[in-house]
Amino acid sequence: MGNHNYVIEGGAAGRDRLRLLSEVMDPFTRALIARVGIPPGVRCLDVGCGGGEVTYILADAVGDEGAVLGVDLDQEQLDIVRDEAEQRGVPNVAFECRDVTSWEPETEFDVVYLRFILTHLADPGGFLASVCRHLRPGGTVIAEDIDFRGHLAEPDCPALRRSVELYVESVQRRGADPNIGPRLPSLLRAAGLIDVGVDLHHPARLEPGGIKELIVLTTRRIARTAVDDGLATQAEMAATVRDLADFARDPRTLLAGPRVFQSWGKLPG
Repeated sequence: MGNHNYVIEGGAAGRDRLRLLSEVMDPFTRALIARVGIPPGVRCLDVGCGGGEVTYILADAVGDEGAVLGVDLDQEQLDIVRDEAEQRGVPNVAFECRDVTSWEPETEFDVVYLRFILTHLADPGGFLASVCRHLRPGGTVIAEDIDFRGHLAEPDCPALRRSVELYVESVQRRGADPNIGPRLPSLLRAAGLIDVGVDLHHPARLEPGGIKELIVLTTRRIARTAVDDGLATQAEMAATVRDLADFARDPRTLLAGPRVFQSWGKLPG
């Protein structure tokens, strides 16, 4: 969302990571949206849209008669996304810099989507309650989020273990939950949603690229936070990134990222 709680470097520097995140996650997200079912012609809100990847997936689902609004707090990222959207010529999407906790849109939405947002918030339940204010009765909330404990390597990789430690500590220092994924169904119910469902995916890979490269990029993009928080030195972060990248390039090694929980529910009405 581009706020002080977000431990991963954003803006232009983080754009490469968001593109790779899209490559890894979009097949799971497309399957989720197909499973939940989004009718053509409805209005969708993509909260914390980042690079806009899910915004376009939602735009495909609603068709030309529907509309999708992507909102984020990272103005630099949104400037990049708007330029890309203009080049792509997608007529049913728009991007705005908004804080959804205080924003009052002119119309309600049929679908509100959140990917990897709640894990960065000190009060995810309160945030969900704010989000539901923008949902029409009978509308749907769809959320995807992580359980960072899911990371694993075979054979053992000390650099991965250190990367996970640093990320978890950085997030927890901000009062947020790096392992929020399993809590999604209960959070949706607490926000007043019904017919709550859940699914789980766990990206893993042998070949270089994909989730392997994403783990390396994430480690690189948390380096500034880890150093600023006094959790590691610049030299240690450089060594951790180097060792992890060497491990990830080896096609004989296995890396798995965080477990990704998907949950959804409807607002009564």
